[in-house]
Amino acid sequence: MTTLKLKPAFRHLFMILFSFIMVYPVLWWIGASLKHSTELGSPSIFPAVPQWSNFTKGWSSVPGHTFTDFYLNTFGLEFAVIVATLLSCTLVAFGFARLDFPLKNFWFSILMLTLMMPGQVLIIPQYSLFYQLGWVNTYLPFIVPHLLAGGAGGSFFVFLLIQFIRGVPRELDESAKIDGCSWFGIFWRVVMPLAFPAIVTVTIFCFLWNWDDFLGHLLYINSVDKYTVGLALRMINDSQSAAEWGQLLAMSLVSILPATIVFMFLQKYFVEGIATTGIKG
Repeated sequence: MTTLKLKPAFRHLFMILFSFIMVYPVLWWIGASLKHSTELGSPSIFPAVPQWSNFTKGWSSVPGHTFTDFYLNTFGLEFAVIVATLLSCTLVAFGFARLDFPLKNFWFSILMLTLMMPGQVLIIPQYSLFYQLGWVNTYLPFIVPHLLAGGAGGSFFVFLLIQFIRGVPRELDESAKIDGCSWFGIFWRVVMPLAFPAIVTVTIFCFLWNWDDFLGHLLYINSVDKYTVGLALRMINDSQSAAEWGQLLAMSLVSILPATIVFMFLQKYFVEGIATTGIKG
């Protein structure tokens, strides 16, 4: 009987120790953001004297700008990309899931093939195209492809939404038709409200992937006035001969807060969207 009682205790002790190992890098990161650069080699996680000035100095460490400017740029770009993605991907997914049109299976196969295409092979042709269009140093290379259900993750978003919409009973479409709804009415009034968990899932993925898209921002944005948070972090490291690592770590810690907050508040719908999206015929 005693052995049976000890087993859960050992199990919980193992889980606590394993969790600490997983969380340790984050704890070190938080502690290092409050340290002076000369103290980063210390074995202790937290500083002897917290340097809260790392956050205030880091916020205005880029000459002529503050991180407020870079956050406004990033959130504005994120909003435009998410809206463009939802408008295009939901319409394309509804068309594949509900409508019949010539070569439907062929185009769906092409959609699936694009999921297997590495993004690296598109960098040069895309940059050449956007350069000839005069879109370099603007946000258009990020927004316009998403208006066409393209861009980072566009095919995956369409596929995810297709599978969810296929799970919505077609009887609801027939009922809406009897009430006089057009196809767009069915899309807007019937399918989209029921697909809310999948839409939230797409929103989270789109937000996180574009927030982390350092390479794309580095390629197409040249002006500091248009810099996003990721580019500003790189600039902190490049703008000083002796990098203030405490300030850099403090700003990098602040930079992940929006993504963390978005996931924490929407994880219920994220899990629901993933759980209810399967391979449906």
